[in-house]
Amino acid sequence: MQVSLENIATLERRMTVVLPVERLEGVVGNRLHEIARTVKLKGFRPGKVPAKVVQQRYGEQVRAEAFGELVRETFDEAIRQENLKPAGNPDIQPLADAADGEIRYSATFEVVPDFGEINVAKLEFERPIASVGDSDIDTMLSTLREQRRTWTDVSRGAQAGDMVRVETHATTETGRFPPEGVEQGATVLGSGAMLPELESQLTGLKTGDEREFNVTFPSQWGMQALAGQAAKVTVKVVNVSAPHLPELDEAFIKSFGIRSGKLEVFRKEVRANLERELKGTLMNRLRAEVAHKLVIAHAQFEMPPRLVEAEARSLANGAAEQARQQGQDIKMLPENFMVPARNRVAAGLLVGEIARQNGLKLDPARLKETMQLIASTYEDPSQVIELYRNDPNLMRNLQNRVLEEQVIDWIAERANATENLLSFAEAMRPPA
Repeated sequence: MQVSLENIATLERRMTVVLPVERLEGVVGNRLHEIARTVKLKGFRPGKVPAKVVQQRYGEQVRAEAFGELVRETFDEAIRQENLKPAGNPDIQPLADAADGEIRYSATFEVVPDFGEINVAKLEFERPIASVGDSDIDTMLSTLREQRRTWTDVSRGAQAGDMVRVETHATTETGRFPPEGVEQGATVLGSGAMLPELESQLTGLKTGDEREFNVTFPSQWGMQALAGQAAKVTVKVVNVSAPHLPELDEAFIKSFGIRSGKLEVFRKEVRANLERELKGTLMNRLRAEVAHKLVIAHAQFEMPPRLVEAEARSLANGAAEQARQQGQDIKMLPENFMVPARNRVAAGLLVGEIARQNGLKLDPARLKETMQLIASTYEDPSQVIELYRNDPNLMRNLQNRVLEEQVIDWIAERANATENLLSFAEAMRPPA
């Protein structure tokens, strides 16, 4: 195998690989022979299909598959031979100028910046620490009861905690909204789901009551015609209902799959779930903190442009999809995501380089533990584990995640990390 290398840009390389054609033909011939030995075709006895027929039917597919595998194999060989560290997947192109008896292809790819030796001991950051207490379990049990609450119609005036169904319409200087009829909605008083100025007018109203009041809608209001506008709002109460919380009894507990129906068993299960969520959240916070400090410490390095652009497109697509799920049709431009994309690429490459420099390998025991942890959140854990074992992409993503967590822990043990003790609620609160 002959390899030649060309520097296209600071972090971009083009590698040309020349192989003897026999290396491909040998693989193709062996596979076609195996197919001829086992294939069943109408009109031929098993193992008696002529080679020419096998070639006509399967030759093109076998050659394409063999060529792809040969390219992947020889690309990896060439990378090791040239001591290169690719960043992202290569663009492989077969070359038509190959001499007789040769196969030539080019691989264009970006490489990891030369960070030099990465000294994590210089990093300073906070490591969040938290635990699950009895009060956190009490809070979760209250939340579960809230989720299972039922509603009973009442004739009294609405008060905090009641569900109020309303019909509304608004009038501004430019017209009535909606132009005809009313908007229907519902809110639980005190939940903050409705504009505070609207919700405050509902307290004390009974079913059938109607009220008019003035309000100025926020500039970011969902209905564009009312955004930032002063309006007179008419609201009519259609229904007021009071909540009824289920008792924390045997029937309630059994509805969550606790066969014994015993409270102490239920609390133990709730604790295990909260601890699992807390562990994941703390790791995510630590990962974000370590990545931030790593990126700042290596801000002077150029990142692979194509890799950054691809990450920006991915972030833009994700943001657009999230907007669509919220009922908004917003076009997200990749160029608006270049800074976070650059930071994510830098963090990923730096973590990978730290793993390489320090010989950090995937811990099979930790991989198994993480997979079992994920599976335990589903009704049939064994089915989920089987899914991971049979799906190479799922398993590869999980392996990458576990190795990254190992590296983050390794960094945290050696860096200047100050423990930041948080309550469970503080730890679980999304960052501002």
